[in-house]
Parts: sequence; structure tokens; C-alpha cells
Amino acid sequence: MIFLIQQTLLYAVPLMIVALAGCFAERSGIINLALEGIMIFGAFIGVLFIRTMQTNETYLAAKAAGDWMTLQGLELLAMLAAAVMGAIFSLLLSFASINLRADQTIGGTALNLLAPALVLFFIRIIANQNTLQMATGDSASWFMLKKSTFGVDKSVEWGFFKELLLNKAYLATYVCILLFIILSIILYKTRFGLRLRSCGENPQAADSLGINVYKMRYAGTTISGALAGMGGFVYALTTANCSSNGDVAGFGFLALAVMIFGNWKPLNIAFASLLFGLFKCIASAYTSLDINGDGIYALAQLGISSHLYRMLPYIITLLVLAFTSKRSRAPKAEGIPYEKGQR
Repeated sequence: MIFLIQQTLLYAVPLMIVALAGCFAERSGIINLALEGIMIFGAFIGVLFIRTMQTNETYLAAKAAGDWMTLQGLELLAMLAAAVMGAIFSLLLSFASINLRADQTIGGTALNLLAPALVLFFIRIIANQNTLQMATGDSASWFMLKKSTFGVDKSVEWGFFKELLLNKAYLATYVCILLFIILSIILYKTRFGLRLRSCGENPQAADSLGINVYKMRYAGTTISGALAGMGGFVYALTTANCSSNGDVAGFGFLALAVMIFGNWKPLNIAFASLLFGLFKCIASAYTSLDINGDGIYALAQLGISSHLYRMLPYIITLLVLAFTSKRSRAPKAEGIPYEKGQR
């Protein structure tokens, strides 16, 4: 059961943080279909940062000495680098949508096409292959929290919650959960959040009250890009062994589905992410899931084709959207270019 919950969190947390990224952009009035592309770009930047810093003597010595605090600091710096570059990449969408008043759907699609091509181009230059990986070791040996991380003998049994939270988990997972909570509060409980949401509902009314709609939309899309870039790196770190190949398995589009299913509300988004994360976990690890802890892999013994398991998250996405999209209430002014003085 612990393994199932841990694996579900590994898939649910990137979905959750990227769905919140979409929520920030759309609450400001900008449709951010470029989440997939920004995730791909963020994953590449984060992995490149890790790969570059692994040659640093300080980090090599920390790895050899088992200095987990230094290694976790490297992980956090990589998350920050991915967030910064994701925010910069999202400025392309902001400029096209706000200044040029271009179609936001086409702009987001263009970035989704640009990102994997750009990333694969850089990977070929850097690594002379189609996948960029860590210079040495793997993500688990460098960044996964273990009992030895906290100076506890491996033979010592922890309680359920300690095993769940502190053993075979990544610090990045809990950083994203903390960020999700803080940013959700900012979006719904602060003056900034109220102004941002007003620009996505009625920008003319917001402008009449002295709110700079252009700046708020830039802010919403930039925050969205930072979160999507970070989510892309967290996905690459926790589920792709800290590698980048110009693909994030459609997680950006799944995050859009989670956002719509969650009705653009953070709490609903969190529950939807856990649901989709569970099915993604089943699809990826059904052969090794021991639900009852009795050593019997029940799902693997059902005789169901592996292709069906891999299709499961996307089938669930289609079914959920088919039955819930009619009840979803998107921000009224999303996707509509704003012109000052227009009524």
C-alpha cells in the first residue's frame, strides 16, 4: 500500500503543479495550451543543470560522503533553474497574446511544436544522442530520500507515515505540494489573486478600477510558465530517471484535463490529480503493484493486455471530460484579447 501511494504521488504531483499553472494563466484571461511545451523545456533545463553541476568537485565530494543536504540543495537549484527558464519561455506566449493580440490557441500550439524540436536540437549538440541523461548515477542514488539519509539503520522499522513520507521519496515532491498550497492561498485569499481573477472575468471592469490588465495577464502567464517548467523537471526527475528526450508523455495535456475537471479550483484540482495519478501509476507499474502486501501481483495476473493498462489514463481522461465538461465554468474572458478602452 505504501508503494502504491508513493508511486501515485510521483505522478500526481507534477500533474497538480502544472494544472495549477494552467489555472493561473486562465484565471488572468490567457489560455495556456503551451503547458506541454513548457514542461518539455523545463525538464531539459533541469536535467542539463544537474548534468553540468555533477562535474563540480563539491557535489562529487558530497555524493561520496553521503552529504544529503548538499545533494538536496542541488535538486532545489535545478527546480529553480527550470522554473526561471519556463517563465522566460512563456513570455513568448504572453507577448503574442497580449501585445500582438494573436490567437492564444494557435500561439500555445506553436510553442508545443517549438519546444520538443528545440530541445532535441540542443540535446544532439550537447550529448550527440537523442536523450540527455545525468553524467553519473541515476536520480534515485543521488536524490531519493532513504533511511540512511537521516542516519537511521536500514534494518530499523519506521511507522507507516515515516515510511510513506521519508523513505524512497523525493524532496521535490513535497516542495511542489507546499508551493501548491501557498499559491492556492495567494490566488484566492489575497488582493493580488483577486485582481488576477478579475482580469479573467471582466477585464473592462478591472481596468475601470485602476488595475493594469496587461501587467496582471503577464504576471499570470509568467507564474504559469514557472510552475510548468518546474513541473516538467519534477516529472523528469521522479518518473524518467532525470532524463530529457523532448517528451513528457502528454502530461501537459493531462494537466489541462485535470484543470478542467477541477473546474479551475485548486482543491478540486488536487483531488483530480490524485485520481489521474493513480491511473497513471497503475498503467506504469501494474506488474509490480502488490496492493495487499502479500507478495501477489494481482493486476499482472489478470491476463489483461499491457497496452490497455498504458491506455488507461487517457481513456479515463476522455470519459471524465465527456461527462464533466458541460458543468465546468471557465473564466468568462479567457482567450479574448483585451483592448484598453473597449467596452
